[in-house]
Amino acid sequence: MKVVGITTQQEVFIGSKTRNFRINEFLIIEDSYQGELIGEVVEAKTFNRYIPLNIAGDFVDSSVLESLKTLGYNIDEETIYIAKVRLLNEALYPVQTGSDIRLPEFHEVKELMLRTKKEEGLVLGVIRNTDDMAIGMDDEYKNLLYTFEEKGLCLQREIPYILDIKSMHHYPHIGVFGGSGSGKSFGLRVLLEELMKQNIPTIVLDPHFEMDFSQVAPYLEENTVSFGDKFKCLQVGYHVGVKFEDLNAQDLKNLLDAASNLTDAMNNVVDILFKRKDSLHSFYTRMQMLTDAQEEGSIDRIDNRINYADSDEEKKAWERRKEVYLKYDKTCPYNSVKGIMWRLKRLDNEGVFSKDIREIEEGLQRGKLMVIQGNTRILQVFSTYLLNNLYHKRRDYKDALYKKTHAEYFPPFIVVTDEAHNFAPKGYDSPSKSILKEISQEGRKYGAFLILATQRPTLLDETITAQLNTKFIFRTVRASDIQTIKEETDLTMEETRRLPYLRTGDVFISSASMGRTIFARIRAAISSTPHAENPFDELKNKGREDDEKFMKIIAEKFPINDTDLIHLIMEIEKDANITMTIESLEDRLKQMVDKGYLKKEETIFGYRYKEI
Repeated sequence: MKVVGITTQQEVFIGSKTRNFRINEFLIIEDSYQGELIGEVVEAKTFNRYIPLNIAGDFVDSSVLESLKTLGYNIDEETIYIAKVRLLNEALYPVQTGSDIRLPEFHEVKELMLRTKKEEGLVLGVIRNTDDMAIGMDDEYKNLLYTFEEKGLCLQREIPYILDIKSMHHYPHIGVFGGSGSGKSFGLRVLLEELMKQNIPTIVLDPHFEMDFSQVAPYLEENTVSFGDKFKCLQVGYHVGVKFEDLNAQDLKNLLDAASNLTDAMNNVVDILFKRKDSLHSFYTRMQMLTDAQEEGSIDRIDNRINYADSDEEKKAWERRKEVYLKYDKTCPYNSVKGIMWRLKRLDNEGVFSKDIREIEEGLQRGKLMVIQGNTRILQVFSTYLLNNLYHKRRDYKDALYKKTHAEYFPPFIVVTDEAHNFAPKGYDSPSKSILKEISQEGRKYGAFLILATQRPTLLDETITAQLNTKFIFRTVRASDIQTIKEETDLTMEETRRLPYLRTGDVFISSASMGRTIFARIRAAISSTPHAENPFDELKNKGREDDEKFMKIIAEKFPINDTDLIHLIMEIEKDANITMTIESLEDRLKQMVDKGYLKKEETIFGYRYKEI
């Protein structure tokens, strides 16, 4: 292997007669003047006499071919392997043409590949095309994981990719991008498994109800790792919610705005009518009294309701309405108050105010992963309150330390969400976007971090995207998303061209802490998603289950004559409490014949069904 063609301080071409090159593999250039230089293959091709010399355009140019001839390569007779290599660190001078190339040993790249110990980092997968170097790897880095390859589950053969979680203090926040079926959700699951191993407090917003870690993956049945006591799934409105008495005016406006956008007049109504420590009932009653009085239209009409009340209780009620009317009518328009009441009722009906967040806080204090489940809209509403509350608890604690005053301890934590573009959309404001943007810009100082996953990075708020210092980029097909990735990462032109063709589970990891992009493969997950079963297998299995259940019901009733169907229906209803018509029973029996459970025979009286 030799350096050929015209070289620069950043890139060189190399050629070989015997060894083909792999994209993203590492090589050492032995420059006689500058010493050993490490580079990465960014493009590779094969050249032979059956291919026109200009097929590769600017890749295999005349200078490369002339160098090959000078170095003894017979380009008219031999197959030549050619690669473009980018140096990891810029050389002082252009690399000397003709320099030898060799494969590095593990100890020569260890500092580049592994930035932390496996006990202190997140073991997420393997670095692709490092199997040659992995042969001499320290034993502590071997046999750490499995990956899925073409031939199935394989024990690790390459150098592990271990994310230095402590580096997030300087290079905060992670983005996980990839289209449907690219392995994005699988990669997010592996990330969360590693966070649980490290007992790092984590909040997961789960709109798909899939981040459950109670089931061990079927291909790892003998694995002893269990996450049962490290995570908890909580549904908004059933297990957790918002304690109304804990809200301030801004919290309430954020919640109402998430339910449906507030006008300026509605914001003003909340500021005027909401009192600190109000209960849901007291606040709603105050608005109800005001609107009841406003519907009367004037003080005279309200006085009439007082004077002609049927009871003392009714009289006192209208006197209270009059008092509220005199105090608030001019500053709180009827339609705006009604709008607030409608939004408040909607949130209450969805269970938002039925619980509190104490269980989430206690779980984070114990280093657990707390999975918050609900549909996207309800999560947008709830996360607005939740993240504001938790982030400011952590911030208040850190500020108190700085001021040397007392504050209750609250741990650093990570916020994780799939479909992040729904929570922090580009182009318009939303309550959840506001707090996520605040955490993205200031959270590092206080120990609050983000891991945001999305299929559509183009739709994610640009300010937040720019703060994601580490990005996991799976297969991406849309041109607009690829363009966003180009702008927000250091992926090369060659690497972005490969994005639509990446295998499921392969990923480019662009990391500010590493200073370059790593091509990796995500490891096999230890846990299994609740939605792992193929829906077509589900249909088949459910059909088989129903057939076997039906056969048990009619097992003792064979042979079944067509004249006995009405009696059979009565027996089925009596024994199994299942109501059928003659048509539906005949149809069911014909299906069982088609599926091979029964056979249908002609008789002199008609036909009958028998077991096979």
